[in-house]
Amino acid sequence: MPQKKAIIIGAGPAGLTAALELLNKTDIIPIIFEMSGDIGGIAKTVNYKGNRIDIGGHRFFSKSDRVMQWWFDVFPVEQQPIGSKEPMQIHYQGKNRALNVHPENAPDPNKTDNVFLVRNRLSRIYYLRRFFSYPLTFNADTIKKLGIVRIATIGISYTKAKLFPIKEEKSLEDFFVNRFGRELYLTFFKDYTEKVWGFKCNEISPEWGAQRIKSLDITKAVLHAISKPFKKQDIAQKNTETSLIERFIYPKFGPGQLWEEVAKTVQSKGGQLYMNHELHSIIPASANEIKGVTVKNTLTGEIIPFEGDYFFSTMPVKDLILSFEHGVPDDIKDIAGKLAYRDFITVGLLLSKFKYNKGFVHKEDHAHHANNLVPDNWIYIQEKDVLVGRLQIFNNWSPYMVADPENIWIGLEYFCNEGDELWNKTDAEMKDIARSEMIKMNLIEPEDLLDSVVIKMKKTYPAYHGAYDNFDQVRAFTDKIENLFLIGRNGMHRYNNQDHSMLTAMTAVENIMAGITTKDNIWDVNTEQDYHEEK
Repeated sequence: MPQKKAIIIGAGPAGLTAALELLNKTDIIPIIFEMSGDIGGIAKTVNYKGNRIDIGGHRFFSKSDRVMQWWFDVFPVEQQPIGSKEPMQIHYQGKNRALNVHPENAPDPNKTDNVFLVRNRLSRIYYLRRFFSYPLTFNADTIKKLGIVRIATIGISYTKAKLFPIKEEKSLEDFFVNRFGRELYLTFFKDYTEKVWGFKCNEISPEWGAQRIKSLDITKAVLHAISKPFKKQDIAQKNTETSLIERFIYPKFGPGQLWEEVAKTVQSKGGQLYMNHELHSIIPASANEIKGVTVKNTLTGEIIPFEGDYFFSTMPVKDLILSFEHGVPDDIKDIAGKLAYRDFITVGLLLSKFKYNKGFVHKEDHAHHANNLVPDNWIYIQEKDVLVGRLQIFNNWSPYMVADPENIWIGLEYFCNEGDELWNKTDAEMKDIARSEMIKMNLIEPEDLLDSVVIKMKKTYPAYHGAYDNFDQVRAFTDKIENLFLIGRNGMHRYNNQDHSMLTAMTAVENIMAGITTKDNIWDVNTEQDYHEEK
């Protein structure tokens, strides 16, 4: 009997996880087709003159034991500081796991590349040309910056939301108001969210909030701030809401480094990986089975047929449905064709310094950031007078992301739609916008800029508006195809983090092994409260 094959579209976290799971647990040979020349999908790492960019930022943490162990099987965790008396612990699901029994046996990142660093997390909001902690904590600093009148209005609004909650059936705005009160929503969430999506919050499905923020509210944030000094820190932090997680692990050279290593392992175990090959068409055998695909070599234009027994798709659902040669009802084509996405531009700026104004960071940060580098991983830009939505400081993700440690390497993130005015800007124009906005926000001086680069990513965020209201019809169509598995963020048109994308792949492989043809358990990933997401 010939060995069975699985066709996998996309070499991102979901596709590569599916491939390695198949190789480790079945006799099925995975064949991966990646349309680009990069490994990792949106979790790739871009190397610009030795300065590395993490597209969108990928903190490595999960409330899933399975995902955490999967990562540790790829890379070990770095050596602990000299003098540590106990091995570093990960605590989650009521368990403790020692990462290193003997600190001296753990790798030193200065000597070893394939290693996880343990990093501190800090994300803040930049508003009124000042930094505010995220999650918000109503301490003396916050009260001083916002003013007593606004604080009182926020408190009254929040109390009203708790006493008289509204139904969350209509929009994301309702979701935010219920959790934060209308005044706080208008102050810190509305403008940023509308920058991200290009739509008003009252036009976006509340499901986005359920996916990304879950049950975090101000009460939990305040309780967290009060209890924080008495808690022992760990990495996985099972009982902490995602937006409150304060430590994570991170590959030395960014997320793409880990996925490049996984790709090498897949190939060494007998899996096949074709770069610069995109799906051209899907060939159905019947209404509930796929026979094969054709793929296009994007470098030569050659169209190549491949047959398979199982098919995993991480590509955008819109493109998947439109690639079927036949058998797709017109209404399904229409819904899929109207699914919306948000595209993404990162402008990398290499700086000699980041302007360090009084009040930008807490006093205790001064000793650790004498070179004027603020300690944030990323900063949410809430200012209305600039286009940038978020700012990453790559030095703080990993110091090895920067070629020269004396420089500061940041990424300005712009949200747009392919073909719109911002997307169509030339690289030179985008570099000028980024530079001008940093100066306008009083974060750099003109002479601080040393170099810059522009990176565009299509379909980074599957959107929860427009045709999404009818997405269940598209899901019903694909679910009935027994040997087709939709996994990952774009594959499922769901705003998943990479650990959820991995879990969907793992679940799909388990279904194949168990002969399960329904897909409900795949779609259930990231719908239970035990899973988590990040603002």
